[in-house]
Amino acid sequence: MLSTPLNAEHEKLGASFTDFGGWSMPVRYGSDLDEHHQVRDSAGVFDISHMAEIRIKGPEASAYLDYALVSKLSEVEVSRAKYTLICNEQGGAIDDLIVYRMAQDEFLIVANAANRHAVVVALVERQEAFSDVEVLDESDDWALIALQGPKSQGVLEALTTKDLSQAKYYSILSAQIEGVEVLLARTGYTGEDGFEIFVPEEHAAKIWRLLVDQPEVEPSGLAARDTLRLEAGMPLYGHELNLDVTPFEANLGKVIRFDKGGFVGRAALEARSGLTPEFRLYGLRGEGKRAARADYEIFLAGGDEPIGQVTSGALSPTLGYPIAMAFLDGKLELEIGSQLEADVRGTRISFEVVKLPFYKRGR
Repeated sequence: MLSTPLNAEHEKLGASFTDFGGWSMPVRYGSDLDEHHQVRDSAGVFDISHMAEIRIKGPEASAYLDYALVSKLSEVEVSRAKYTLICNEQGGAIDDLIVYRMAQDEFLIVANAANRHAVVVALVERQEAFSDVEVLDESDDWALIALQGPKSQGVLEALTTKDLSQAKYYSILSAQIEGVEVLLARTGYTGEDGFEIFVPEEHAAKIWRLLVDQPEVEPSGLAARDTLRLEAGMPLYGHELNLDVTPFEANLGKVIRFDKGGFVGRAALEARSGLTPEFRLYGLRGEGKRAARADYEIFLAGGDEPIGQVTSGALSPTLGYPIAMAFLDGKLELEIGSQLEADVRGTRISFEVVKLPFYKRGR
C-alpha cells in the first residue's frame, strides 16, 4: 500500500488508517464528529497528498485542453481555476478535475488518486494531435495539504506575507511559508472557505507541523472529509461518478461547453443533450437518525419496486438528520418535496427530495 510523505506525522498524532484507493490514509485522529465540527467552526487540516498533479505546458496547451476536456479551458484567466471532467468517447466520466491556469501556456491539473493512471494515459493519448504541448506527471513531486474552515484565511495570513483577502475563490497564487515556496489555491472539498497548499514533497512535514501547531487548527481525517463533502453536495468518484455516468446524470451538464470546437466525447454527449437520462442524481433528506448508506434501495412512498439506489449517505453532523445522494429513475422527473422511502436494513425510512447542496456556508 502506498503512503504519503506525511505518514509518519499521522502516526505521531495517533491516527487510525484505512485503505483509500491503494493509499494508507488517516481516517480519523480521534472523533469523526469533532473533526467535522472543527472544519465547520474553525479550521481543519487534511493530508490530500495522494491526489495527482499533472502539468500541461506549451504554446498549444489551451487548445489541447479544450480538446481533451469537456470545458473551455482557453477562456480561463491566468491564476484562476475551473472544475471540469475528462470523459471517454462514450461520454462516461474518467474523472472529475480541477484545472489551474498557471501562465498563458501552462496549466496544472489535479486528479483523483485512484484515477491518476487513467487520466495520464488519456491525456497522453489526446496529445498526439498537438505537436507543441507537454504532459508532465508531477504527482510524486508534490505534497498537498488542505486547510479548510472559516478561520483558514487568518491562519495562513499569519504564516505568509500575502494579503489573502484579495485571493478569489477558485484562484491560485505563489507564496512563502517559513521560507518554503508553495502554491495556495482557494479551493476545497468541504463547502467551507479554505486553501489547498501545494508543497514540494521534501518540505511537507515542516508545513504540516506548522499548521497543526496553530491554536485554531486540528488535523482531520477521511471520515470527516466525506461527511463534509456530502453536506456540500460534492460528488465522489466511484459513487456519484464513474465510466457509466455522463455529466448529465450527475447534474454536471453545465460544465460541458458545446460552443467550442471538437473534443473527446462530444458526439456522444451531444446525442444525449436534451434527452431524458436513464437515471439522474437527487438529494434526499430523511427523518429520524437512521442513515441510508451507499447502495441502499430507494422506493416511491408505498411502492414495491425500487426506483434507484443511494450513492452516498450519512447522518449529517451539521444538520442533525440523514442526508443522501441517490441515482433515481430519470423518467420520473421527481420534484422537490417528493416523498420517497429508503430500505434501511429491512425497514422503510421516509425521505423527501430536496435541493442540493444540503449545506451552504454563510457569505
